[in-house]
Order: sequence, then structure tokens, then C-alpha cells
Amino acid sequence: MSSTEIPNQSAWTRAFASNFLGTSPNWYKWTIISFLIINPILWWIPEYGHTIASWALVLEFIFTLAMALKCYPLQPGGLLALEAYVIGMATTEEIKNEVFVGFPVILLLMFMVAGIYFMKDLLLFTFTKLFINIRSKLALSLMFVATAAVLSAFLDALTVIAVIISVAVGFYHVYETYLEESDDDSVDPEEREQITSQFRAFMRNLLMHGAIGTALGGVMTTVGEPQNLLISKIMGWEFVEFFLTMAIVSIPVFFVGLFTCVLVELTKTFSFGEKLPDSVYQVLREFDREEAEKMEVGMKARLIVQAIAAVFLVFALGFHLAEVGIIGLTIIVIQTALNGVTRETDLGKAFEEALPFTALLVVFFAIVAVIHHQHLFVPIIDWVLLQPRDQQPHLFYIANGLLSAISDNVFVATVYISEAQNAFESGLIDREAFDHLGVAINTGTNIPSILTPNGQAAFLFLLTSSIAPLINLSYGRMVYMALPYFFTMGTTGWVMVRFFLGA
Repeated sequence: MSSTEIPNQSAWTRAFASNFLGTSPNWYKWTIISFLIINPILWWIPEYGHTIASWALVLEFIFTLAMALKCYPLQPGGLLALEAYVIGMATTEEIKNEVFVGFPVILLLMFMVAGIYFMKDLLLFTFTKLFINIRSKLALSLMFVATAAVLSAFLDALTVIAVIISVAVGFYHVYETYLEESDDDSVDPEEREQITSQFRAFMRNLLMHGAIGTALGGVMTTVGEPQNLLISKIMGWEFVEFFLTMAIVSIPVFFVGLFTCVLVELTKTFSFGEKLPDSVYQVLREFDREEAEKMEVGMKARLIVQAIAAVFLVFALGFHLAEVGIIGLTIIVIQTALNGVTRETDLGKAFEEALPFTALLVVFFAIVAVIHHQHLFVPIIDWVLLQPRDQQPHLFYIANGLLSAISDNVFVATVYISEAQNAFESGLIDREAFDHLGVAINTGTNIPSILTPNGQAAFLFLLTSSIAPLINLSYGRMVYMALPYFFTMGTTGWVMVRFFLGA
């Protein structure tokens, strides 16, 4: 009997049980079934049942994210969300409202990620040159952190992580092709496995450094993260004012992030410090040489078009000419029209990476609707607002950070900035205190939320991307590798908020 089958007497029952969640382990299937059975029971507990069941749902959904390598979270998470609607945890109208609030992010995933797909030749060409010419792992790591931070400050964290994922997938496929074409007897199998394992660890290092970089840059400007734009509108801060207001926290955190990168690479702790195997370096070098030799005029023309599209992308996002997703659609049109990609089947490949995650994000919004409808965070907000004024900013920072790590930083920021605005408009706090809370909310939802993949959309996208299973990047491994950054950056952010905004 297959390990994925749930034993039962009936052949039909066994068939349905085997089909349920496909090849997921038997214990995982039973766990999801137990969640679906327990939730309605908890819901009908007198007095506190609704709150208990809602918190259970949130933790169960986090479990599905943590087990993403066992089963893509869309199916089990979707079943939990459907049940939540059926038993009354949230209404369809509230779910629709949450989806509409997050619609710019959905547009971004649908079109921007596909737009980046059509730049893969340029990205692979550029980063191959960097990998060949920069042999120092420390220098490469710092480059990934710093570049991702700078790009995220002017673009969008999801866009930047999409670029990084595209590069990683390209490199992995180059190495995979080499393995398939090489003689199996030329290299000892154990040595081959060791080299592959080291290469995967090396790629995990760079991907995590890059992901952390998106958080470092994303906190700085109005366009870095989706909630930043919302906060800036409510606070009345323009691009430059927003950057200068956040600088008291974001700049020290940025340099501490760079220092942490150096520290973990030199000490080789938290799974960092893995170097690119020499044999893989030779593969990439040979790949670069072959590509250069066979690069005809047509390929050079495609690279030029992709470079022009990349420049337009930076310009359009930097000046916010349109919604990010619309800009993504624009670069799709430019690149495909000028590079001759006109068949529907060729276009479809570009959307394969992001659409499963887009569907998962809608399920995530349904869970957020439950959090909102059941007012799970309201007691925490009310308690913070009852504290002395000089204590409120750092308490907001801590509360935002912890809740963002288990929920979603966009939702948490939306709830908290709305409550702070209500307090200001009702006269409970003055403008200076309101400004301090705005900084605390923005930095709190952007910095400590790096602890878990569900804290930031960019991290969740990385976890559920096609590269994650290829390099064994699991939920637990991401949390473990983010820990040093979480402690150093999170603590630095808290210190700056506590001692410079608590007056």
C-alpha cells in the first residue's frame, strides 16, 4: 500500500482518500482532516468559541505554509478558508473587500512577474558575468543584500524578489543541464551529491540575503512595500519626506543588516558561509563562454530590447507612472512585441510561476478577513493606546512586528494606522505623537516581520516559488536563516524607536 493512501475497507474510499491532497504524506492528510473537524467544534464553544476557533484557523493556515514542501498551501489553506466562510467566521463581502484592498498586489503578481520572465536572458547574462568576476562569497553576499535593498527602495520588494528568483532558476537550470549532459561515470556519485548539496546551500544563502535586502530597502520609501503607500497617504508624507522621516530607524537598520551579512558569512553560522563549488564555477564559466560564442545579432537585439524595458521599468516604478501591475503589463507588451514572442503558448509560460501564488494570496486575504471580522488584534491595539504616550511608539513597534510575523504586514499596518488615525482625529493624541506612531507602525511591520515567510509577501513568494523545492528551501529553514537578521535588525529598530521617538 502506498504511504500516501489512507487505509479503509472500501476500494472507492481508498481511491478518494488517495486522491485527497495527492502525494502528500498520510500524516499530513489526517492533520488537515482533523483541522476541518475541530474548527466547527471550537466555533460553537460558549462565550469564547469564536475567538478560539479564529486563532486556531490562523495557526492552522500558518502550518500549511510551514509544510509547503509537503503540499502546496493553496489546497489545504483553501479548504480551511472555505470552511471558515461556511461556519460564519467571515462573510463573502468582507473577503471581497480584503481582495480589493490587495488588488494592486494581485495585479503585480499577474503581470510584473511575467514581465520579469521575459527579461530572463538579460538577467542571466548579467548575473553570470558577476558570478564569474566576483569570486569572493562575502562580496557576492553583500552585493545581493545591498542591491536588493537599493532596488526595493525605488521599485517594489515583490518585483525585486521576482528578479532574484528568475536569476536563481536560470543558474540552477544551467547546472542541471550540465549534470544531464555529463558522463555519469566521470564523477563519483557521492562527490556529485556533495557538490550539488553545496551548490544548493550556496543558492539558499544568496536568496535569503537578497530577501533580507528587500526588507531593508522596502521600509525606506513610499513604494518599497504596499502598506508604505497607505501609511504615507494617511500621514500626508511625500516620497522625500517619507524617506527622511523613516531614516532615524531605517538607516541604522540598513547598516546593521549589512554587518549581520558579514558576520554570518565569516562565522558560517545559521547555514550561511557556503561557497560556490569550483566545479560549478567552471560550469558557469563554460556556459558564459559558449553563450558568448554563439550569440548572434538576433540575440544581441533581444538583449538590447530587454535592457530598454529594464530601464523603463526602473523609471516608471521610481516615478510611479501607473499601478505596478499596469507597468508590468506594459513591459510584457514592449518585450514580446519587439522580440517576436507572439504565440499564446509562449506567452503562457511566463504566467506559470506567479498564478499559483496569486491564487494562494487570495486565500490568504480570506484568512485576513477572518482576523478582521473577529477583531483578533483589537485588544492589543486598545491596550497599547492606554499606555503612557512615551511608551506607545515602541509598544506599537513590538506589537506590529509580532503580529506581522504571524499574519501579514499589509493587513497589520492597515489596522494599526487606521486606529492611530482615529485616535488623532478624536483628539486622544497630538500630531507629533501621531507622526511617531506612523514611523513605529511602518518600521514595525517591515522589519521584525522578516522572521517568518508569511510576514512579508516577498518572503512567501520565495517560499512557494519553483526554486524553493529545487534548493530545499523550506519554511523552517527560512525562519532559521532569518533569525540572526531578525534579532540584530529587529533590536536596532526597537532601540531607535524607543529612545528617539519615545519622547
